[in-house]
Amino acid sequence: MPRSCSHATEIGTLRAETVVTGLGTIGPCGHGREALAAALAAGKPVVVEVDRGAGLHREGGARLAALVKERDVSRWVPAAAARRMSFPSKLAVAAARMALAEAGIGATEAGGPRVGVYLSTTYGPGLFTEQLLRQILLEGAEAAQPYYFSECVANASAAQLAIAIGARGPNVTLTQRESGPLLAVARGAQAVREGRVDLALAGAVEEITPLLHALLDRFGALARKEGALAEMPRPFDRRRDGFLAGEGATLLVLEREDAARARGARALARVAWSGAAFDATATASDWGDGHAPLAAALRAGLDEVPDGAAGVGAVVSGASGARRGDRIEARVLRAAWGEARLPPVLVPKAVTGEYGGGILAPGLLALEGAQFGPTPGFGEPDPAAGVTPHRGGARPIPSRVLLTGLASGGAAAWLVLERAS
Repeated sequence: MPRSCSHATEIGTLRAETVVTGLGTIGPCGHGREALAAALAAGKPVVVEVDRGAGLHREGGARLAALVKERDVSRWVPAAAARRMSFPSKLAVAAARMALAEAGIGATEAGGPRVGVYLSTTYGPGLFTEQLLRQILLEGAEAAQPYYFSECVANASAAQLAIAIGARGPNVTLTQRESGPLLAVARGAQAVREGRVDLALAGAVEEITPLLHALLDRFGALARKEGALAEMPRPFDRRRDGFLAGEGATLLVLEREDAARARGARALARVAWSGAAFDATATASDWGDGHAPLAAALRAGLDEVPDGAAGVGAVVSGASGARRGDRIEARVLRAAWGEARLPPVLVPKAVTGEYGGGILAPGLLALEGAQFGPTPGFGEPDPAAGVTPHRGGARPIPSRVLLTGLASGGAAAWLVLERAS
């Protein structure tokens, strides 16, 4: 977790000894990497209308969100177990089992004291928390159902995941907003590299409820309903006015490279470097203006990677359409590259929405050369940002990709993935 300081400080450097051997992802695009790849190639936000029947939303407010439409995960979570889980817990377990299957790790091999879970979430299991509080307020404390309580804490999904696969190693939940997914992967990769675990499941999970959607809209975070591009997130565009809320889960299987090779596993990527920093100019609920020290921390980290910034073939940006968030993201990238030209900047959150680990799976797909369509809604470059995102079409398959995540509140995280050959 980034520590508070008067300027950005890089932490958590990793050597290239940890590899990703499995990916599991569930989101608004569907189940698995193929559904996500198709949506990214199409370059259109995957949205549905949020249930407004409870009257929580403001008049004329946002109506759309990138919600999981294929909610049946019985292929990975048996009905008997699912009855005890919140929706995000089901998503996390399903994505983890999907990732383990791709890694070639069977159910009897996935558990044990040397298996760790590192999961990030921003808001936790919102629906169960709401239902628990509603019972207490309307019916009294005696009416509260215990299983609601056990599933309304932020680390419930990580705990359910550990129970489901029998993982008895470290169980860590991070709540660092937009930087959380990258920090969770970095923490898991570091644990593997240092020998504290043999296997780590790392990633993110998020649930967007009508209440949460209404609150985000009332606080002015979501893209506006008015105009020709209503509720289009438009990352880096001059006219951007908010992000698209999204939910889902993405889990990666991490293990030591020599161990993966010994069992004949295919490495999807190698963790070349990871770093984190803190912007002390940020307020508790917004982005700051400290792009210079953040860029210095990023540049110092990239200098540890072969060929430095010049060796990064694509940036998978955490830009989402947030007004101040996109601006500092762009300024950090521009300052880190200096006079050099930026590589293609991919912005998957324009399709999948903010939250739900929407940057992790696209990062792996970008490394594999997956096609990314034009950035939805982008039409007018923002002179205050100076970054033009990918406009679609062919691009070279990169040897390394940089994933970035700058969070409201000041946390910043980066991850460099490289092809494992």
